[in-house]
Amino acid sequence: WRRGIFYFIFMIFAMASLKEAGFKLSVFLGAAGILTVALGFASQTSASNLISGIFLIGEGSFEIGDTIQITLIRGHTIEGEVISIDLLSVKLLTQDNVYVRLPNEQLIRAPVHNLSKFPIRRIPITLAINFHEDMIKVREVLLDVANKYPLVLADPKPAVTVTAFRESSIELLFAVWCQQENFLRVRDEMQERIRSGFLDNHIEIPVPKMGFVDRPQAGPLYNEEI
Repeated sequence: WRRGIFYFIFMIFAMASLKEAGFKLSVFLGAAGILTVALGFASQTSASNLISGIFLIGEGSFEIGDTIQITLIRGHTIEGEVISIDLLSVKLLTQDNVYVRLPNEQLIRAPVHNLSKFPIRRIPITLAINFHEDMIKVREVLLDVANKYPLVLADPKPAVTVTAFRESSIELLFAVWCQQENFLRVRDEMQERIRSGFLDNHIEIPVPKMGFVDRPQAGPLYNEEI
């Protein structure tokens, strides 16, 4: 309390000295008030991030080394590896080697997808085939492609599902499972294997047809004699 009395007396002497020197105390107090309000807003944001950080750490939704995906309020999606979890923010490293700092308050408000929480992951592949194709044959070819690829897991089993009938095609969902560390490789190589399997078994996929507009041919020109 002695130190508090000292600072109080010092402040009184400082204000008196400024007044004697010609400074307007009203301007000084106004600036101090604006500074106080600004500090209040800043501390409010920091307090919100601090409380959110405590919730994140206590909840344990993700850890350092996990790959998460967050959709912000404006619809922008950020995906990256968690490299730091602090009381005010979470730091990510994206696949493009970009450092991203996310305030904890945003992570509390927005949905967060932990892509590496479990050891296996499903790869959904959307396909379209011509309407006249034999569905039984297509299903057998796709499952055979999955069974011959060693990085695709046998359990859970690969599955082929009809999702929609379009105007001239059938839409399929081909889903396979793999280990988390093989996700990108399997997702890429499965596309190539599916294409090769379709070509070997003469399965056609719908190809957009380019429309041609017939232009009217110019007729003969007639000179009008007067």
